[in-house]
Amino acid sequence: MTKKKKSDQKKPAVHDELDGMNVQINSFGEVISNIDIDKINKFLDENVEDKKLQEKAEKEKKKDKKTKK
Repeated sequence: MTKKKKSDQKKPAVHDELDGMNVQINSFGEVISNIDIDKINKFLDENVEDKKLQEKAEKEKKKDKKTKK
């Protein structure tokens, strides 16, 4: 088998706001991106639900129900 060249690989499907984003990790483990990290964080805040916050809210609801009884 031959190895695929980078040009033969398909580009992954991404959201329109993140089109053209390039992320790499250097030899020190640092994330290098061509888009500002604040812009990425803002996008994630608007478009992705945080599971940890959702689970915390559910636990508080259960706790409130137990204390009301």
